[in-house]
Amino acid sequence: MRIRRTVLTVLLAGSLAACQSGSPERTPLPAEPSPPAPSSAGSPPAPPAPAPPSASVASASPSPARTASLPKPGNPAGRATIPAAAKPADTGDPDRTVGDGTPASCTSAAVVKAVAAGGVITFDCGPSPVRITLTETAKVRNDVAAIVLDGGGRVTLSGGGKRRILYMNVCDPAQGRSSAGGDCHAKATPRLTVQNMAFTRGNATDPTDETGGGGAIFANGGGLKVVNSRFTGNRCHGTGPDLGGAAIRVRLQGANQPVYVVGSTFTGGVCSNGGALSSIGVSWTLLNSHFSGNAAVGDGANPARDGTPGGGSGGAVYQDGDTYKLTLDGTLIEKNRAAEGGGAIFFVSNDRTGNLTIRNSTLRRNVSEGFETDGLPGVFYLGPGNPAVTGSRLSG
Repeated sequence: MRIRRTVLTVLLAGSLAACQSGSPERTPLPAEPSPPAPSSAGSPPAPPAPAPPSASVASASPSPARTASLPKPGNPAGRATIPAAAKPADTGDPDRTVGDGTPASCTSAAVVKAVAAGGVITFDCGPSPVRITLTETAKVRNDVAAIVLDGGGRVTLSGGGKRRILYMNVCDPAQGRSSAGGDCHAKATPRLTVQNMAFTRGNATDPTDETGGGGAIFANGGGLKVVNSRFTGNRCHGTGPDLGGAAIRVRLQGANQPVYVVGSTFTGGVCSNGGALSSIGVSWTLLNSHFSGNAAVGDGANPARDGTPGGGSGGAVYQDGDTYKLTLDGTLIEKNRAAEGGGAIFFVSNDRTGNLTIRNSTLRRNVSEGFETDGLPGVFYLGPGNPAVTGSRLSG
């Protein structure tokens, strides 16, 4: 492993050598925050103050003459083919709808109730974008086979900077018993799909919370898919060697299914590791997505150096475990920062059976303040042989 602190541009067409070592608010929706700077104490900085974008939250008396929507997420230059398993769920015949056509009807209580009931959930909050600040975390019940949350491109769920937004944990008895039976980690249900949504200011920094991250979404067991969604200004624990995921933390997926992230944007996330995504032993497929301005702010890496609390790796993505895969296709990762290793990606397969594939993607201006793998700007990689990098551009 060689510490790299220079700008390096590499055009990759083949494999590279790797070194082994609430209520709806009436205020404007927040603009995407600027990249946060790591705190000297290892704690995440306060979320940036909201600034008004072009589309704002609907007033109490919205005009029906015009339908607005949130900014389109994802990487517009991405051309990855979307497999059937990663496509949006059909919401033409919803099981339940949050709201009765007005912003005031789209409340935290209505969201929490709908998520607990499961099924296909849509929103009817009026023709303009609305933000719903949750007063408690929405939790998926274990006896639900599937849940689809579709905001129609106009709904933002906010944690208000105080709490996690969505929670799914098949091993949590407080959420009931799974109908599938058997070991909780192996259960393929519930299947949670979030699409055409925005998630902002989720907070998983509670020191008594042992789930290890996921300011917007925490998932353990079951299955998760994210489509056409935006994650801004989420956060989790500021220190710790093997936790993370300011936006999403996944502990395990039932039946070894991958997490698909399609056409989605992650920005302004802050956590000890994984400023956007984090997992243990979980495969991810990231298609036509965009990661920018996220930060891993921990101190001491993993395992933690003597005298440090640990963390600081994976400015955008942090993965650990044994046999798993990370695939990027049509994805842009830029301007993320890691206080330790892997300004864009931290990928460690402990038994060297995991695989990293970067295809038709761009990684640029991602800062690894401590270390990264020689020849892979912004990436720290430990796996079998070389990662597969084709048609992609990686630069410091």
